[in-house]
This record gives sequence, C-alpha cells and structure tokens, in this order.
Amino acid sequence: MRAGSSRRDTTRRAVRRRAFRIGALALALVAGSAIGAEDRVRALRLTRLHGRGLALGDLRGKVLVLNFWARWCEPCPEEMPALERASRTYRDRGLVVLAVSVDREGAAVVMPFVKRHALTFPVGLDPQQTAARLYRVWALPATIIVGRKGSALFSVRGRVSGTVPPGMPSSRAF
Repeated sequence: MRAGSSRRDTTRRAVRRRAFRIGALALALVAGSAIGAEDRVRALRLTRLHGRGLALGDLRGKVLVLNFWARWCEPCPEEMPALERASRTYRDRGLVVLAVSVDREGAAVVMPFVKRHALTFPVGLDPQQTAARLYRVWALPATIIVGRKGSALFSVRGRVSGTVPPGMPSSRAF
C-alpha cells in the first residue's frame, strides 16, 4: 500500500461522515425539527455564476444549507457530490443548498468545476470574502444551516470532529 493512500482513505471517511451529518441534519430540519439557535442570519447578497444576483431574503421559508468552500480546499470539492444528492433529494420539501465559493479568481475557475461535477444547486461567488467575513468563516469548509424563519440553527466550521453538539435533534443518528 502506498503511503498516501492511508491518508486519502482517512480524508474520504471524514468527508463521508460530514456529508452524512449534513444530510441527516437537513432531513431533520425539512421534517420540521428545530434546533432553536437565537442568531438571526445576516442579510447577504451574492452574485451567481451567470451574473444574476441572489439575496438570502429571497430564500425565507426554505431550509438553507449555506456552504462556504474553495477549489484549493482539499475536503471542499470532495463534499460537493453529497451536497448535490441532498439538494436533489430534499429540494421538493423546501431545502436549498447554496455553495459560496471564496476562490479569488471568481467565475473563471468556479464555472469549470461546477460543469465538471454537474452541480445543479446555486453557487454564489465571494472572491473578496465579504460574505465569509460577515458569517465569521475562518476555516473551510464551513456550513451553516438556516431555518425557515431565517435563524442560523447550526454551523460546522472546518472539519467535523465526530462529536455532536448537545441539543441537536436526532443526535443518536450521528
């Protein structure tokens, strides 16, 4: 076995665990459970890949998985297939996945990635990391779950450790 293959296997397992947790949490939220965080989601307006704007306020009434990522972040692109599956599976029940790329090169480098991976959920561009700073994103990937009323319900910053914060619904499933 090659030396790097053990590290890759460990990374893949961590990404799969994170994707499972995101999917399970999204399912719990779409089904009507709530975590009850008090923080109101900040106003956010992003440019999408094709130049159209997207305001977070337009998504009120939906459950939002807000994922900050970059191409150069090793686990970030690896979790996109799981986010795509969650989007396709639960979009009819009110789930919206919004991936926010912090790649400084913007659409020029993000568009080929989105096409190559056939992503259908919206992708916002944040090359100046304005939204990332607003949401206090300091590590990638970072995922924030926003409830139907616009409250931040849960967030994962960087790699998930395998522990579940107290008070999370369905924590036994994780």
